[in-house]
Amino acid sequence: MNQKFKTVLLLFLLPFFAFAQSVITGTVYESNGLPALGATVSVKGTSNGTSTDFDGKYTLNNVPDNAIIVISFIGYTTQEIPLNGQTVINVTLQEDASELDTIVLIGYGSTTKENVTAAQTTVKAEEFNKGAIVSPGQLLAGKAAGVQVTAATGRPGDGPRIRVRAGSTLSANADPLYVVDGIPLDATNANLNTINPAEIESFTILKDASATAIYGNRASNGVILITTKKGKLSSDLQIGYNVQFAIDNNTDRLDVLTGDEFRALINEVGSPEDIALLGTANTDWQNEIYQTATRAIHNITLQKGYENTAIRANIGYTNQNGTLRSSGYERASLNASVIQNLLNNDLKITLTVQGALEEVRSADEGAIGAAIDFDPTQPIFDANGPNGFFEYFQGNGTISNLAPRNPLGLLESLNAETDNNQIRTTLQADYKIPGVEGLKFNGTVGIDYNEFDSFSNRLPNSGVGLTTGALRSSSNGLRINQLINGRFDYKKELTSIESTLDLTVGSSLQAFRRESTSFSQDNTGVSIDPFEAFNENRLVSLFGRASIDIKDLLVLSASISRDGTSRFSPENRWGTFGGASAALKLTNTDFIQNSGFVSQLKLRGGFGVTGQQEIGQDFLFIPRSTPSNAQAQVQIGNQFFTTLRPELTTDLKWEETTQYNVGLDYGFFNDILTGSIDVYTRDTKDLLQFGPLAAGSLGNFALQNVGATRSRGIELGANVQLIQSENINWNVSGNLTFNEIEITDLSLGTNDAPVPQTPVGGAGFNNFIQEWAVGADPTSFVVYRQVYDNDGRPIDGVFVDRNGDNVINSEDRVRYKKGNPDAFFGFTSNFNYKKFDMSFTLRGAVGGYNYNNVRAARENADALTENAGDWLNNSTSGILDNTFQSAPLNLLFSSEYIEKSDFIRLDNLSLGYTFNTDSIDVRASVTGTNLFVITDYSGLDPEIGNGVDGAIFPRSRGVIFGLNFQF
Repeated sequence: MNQKFKTVLLLFLLPFFAFAQSVITGTVYESNGLPALGATVSVKGTSNGTSTDFDGKYTLNNVPDNAIIVISFIGYTTQEIPLNGQTVINVTLQEDASELDTIVLIGYGSTTKENVTAAQTTVKAEEFNKGAIVSPGQLLAGKAAGVQVTAATGRPGDGPRIRVRAGSTLSANADPLYVVDGIPLDATNANLNTINPAEIESFTILKDASATAIYGNRASNGVILITTKKGKLSSDLQIGYNVQFAIDNNTDRLDVLTGDEFRALINEVGSPEDIALLGTANTDWQNEIYQTATRAIHNITLQKGYENTAIRANIGYTNQNGTLRSSGYERASLNASVIQNLLNNDLKITLTVQGALEEVRSADEGAIGAAIDFDPTQPIFDANGPNGFFEYFQGNGTISNLAPRNPLGLLESLNAETDNNQIRTTLQADYKIPGVEGLKFNGTVGIDYNEFDSFSNRLPNSGVGLTTGALRSSSNGLRINQLINGRFDYKKELTSIESTLDLTVGSSLQAFRRESTSFSQDNTGVSIDPFEAFNENRLVSLFGRASIDIKDLLVLSASISRDGTSRFSPENRWGTFGGASAALKLTNTDFIQNSGFVSQLKLRGGFGVTGQQEIGQDFLFIPRSTPSNAQAQVQIGNQFFTTLRPELTTDLKWEETTQYNVGLDYGFFNDILTGSIDVYTRDTKDLLQFGPLAAGSLGNFALQNVGATRSRGIELGANVQLIQSENINWNVSGNLTFNEIEITDLSLGTNDAPVPQTPVGGAGFNNFIQEWAVGADPTSFVVYRQVYDNDGRPIDGVFVDRNGDNVINSEDRVRYKKGNPDAFFGFTSNFNYKKFDMSFTLRGAVGGYNYNNVRAARENADALTENAGDWLNNSTSGILDNTFQSAPLNLLFSSEYIEKSDFIRLDNLSLGYTFNTDSIDVRASVTGTNLFVITDYSGLDPEIGNGVDGAIFPRSRGVIFGLNFQF
């Protein structure tokens, strides 16, 4: 009987079979009583299957009377249930440790959850922060101990700063290594915004060196593995549409003087000439530059699973307007994946594609500072002013170069945009090698391709255009990241000693290429020579790992990586990194199993050595010369000649970090309470830093290996299932991290002398408020200790004479407080009652301080009136409460402006309700973001990355309305 005849016969008989088939419905629950979203329900031996909805419900059509129903869910034992005439089948799944094994990721592989020996944390999609999330990093804020996520500014498309265990470097790249679906991102272009946050399945954070050592020369700052969502085999066609609309406002603004307050103060402290400069307006400049902004996010998802094929595709669109006028962000994204099983499931092919088109509209953020400083008694517009805005003129009728610019005029005169097009593709193969039981091969090839094009145009008749040089500039270029790696995994049961051996060996080659061209033109029409840049580097790695599980009680693991980078000279190009760890599974001892209240207990310990090669520059060891530009040519006679400047060659080597970690994983009362405790210490040497050279060197500054740091920390994490029932579920989780870091060696200065850091506004030359010093935190402030009167008010110009020489100078400055917090924490609550859900996340930090440069540069009488021309400067309202008259340099470095930055922030609060019908499920939600901040800090926002507060782009408060449709 030929195949065509079989097909025709089957189609003919199909209607008759339909009379002997049923429709089955039911609900699938997880072991904790929660509905199992996405569980697969299928007819055994067929491709007829479906998936459960938000409430764990399913409907399975065309089920034969003699069928066996198969119900499976990741992390749980698969159940097979004979139909036996049933039309409703409800199931509560039981956890299956062997299934959980497949989803615990480690570097270059996976292991069982109970066999993890290192410090690592996985944050899954259901735990992510809620809201109209634009940047993937926002999903992680407050979710993991040891992971500090500093909230993004209000700039559209801006991502947060993420630090794993505070980072290990002073000035090299301190970001963790991001690995997206197997591709390690280029640290110079690790733009997570090209990933649609809605398509991320999980983050796995590898924190200690025993976990990260297999990534060798770029793992000192931790590793974050990002897994995107994939389709599921044997599943029905599913179509989803999610839409979110947000309204954002800057509810907090700097408290500056109003027009009336400013007039009153100038009339009190100003000269007749100053009073004559006052206007008659009452302009709120912050109100003029900020606006109510909107965000809209759309996601359409389709997925379908067959017996050996799973397909998923998502199209996303994000449009975010900034609260600072003329700023904005737009992104269109495509995320797709195909999974194909071949050769009787011995070969699994996974193709993933992530594409994004980004448009960033940049505003002139100088308007933020200008809105603080500009005289509030002056009008916004002037018919005779440049481009119709009020500006300050000199006596000769020209625009004053030194005067502040009209804040709104700054925004309206600039048109700046960056277009970023990126596609990231990965092809991965997993193959069970025949003839050798337990041997697998995994191969990955990938490319991360990025093109960018930016331009900035300033109106020539604007205040800035009439007084500055470059009016038009543009740049374009590309970045290419190519990867090929392969590894063999071998797992063997050693029955004679009741142990399991797991081996991995592999290699990786990654190539990076970067090209760019930039061009600019000044207001006279003179073009500045185009600047072209090209660099590339290669990374080669040979790696291996061995672990053994002895009698399901003791796990020993060790890894090694032999890495080479083209960034360093041949003598320093190669490095060897490694780590070892062990875990004692006390859960499996008779004592714990008979305890009656301890459900899991595991003691971990490990150490490792990792490297850092992200210096941002290539070929520094090769002699180079830089040609001069058009403004730096040499004139000989009537001709101008381009010169060549020899660049200093530096023989650099890796930053090297050694880390020790001890941890405990626990669970009590049948895992109602679970969590972990980790204690670590980390030493980094050969720190990379751009700094001064010894006398007699060719050049004054260069990148060099300069010193060492030591950091220590304690990380606590806990999760409590407060209520578990059919209708009510309430889960809370929290984490707390204590961390300290100090510099232990510093060769930049003579005899380990301190090195100034972080220039601040308003202080002129030598304007550094922080310094690096041996024995101190890298964010330590250096100030004059302010003297106060009996009422606690600072005394103008009076500071502590530290050395007793009756002169206040730089010798009297002392290290005082630091920007890094002593501790930071996160707390999350998830509550469900039937179809209603509510969740929130709180974050905070304690023990840190900020230098309030906004106050320091403005809160004295002279700052109002002592200017280089005929204009006045506004100030913050704190000037009404102090007695500072003048603005000497030492006032700017007064300890008066070092303020506590402790805070508690309600990051998000989300309420939702799910409506179910036979054909569609709809979840409606409302979410608030950045709802409140509890702090004593007087500045705009206490959460500052380095502890120095200038005029930042304010973080907005948002209200988001969402609808999620699942067909």
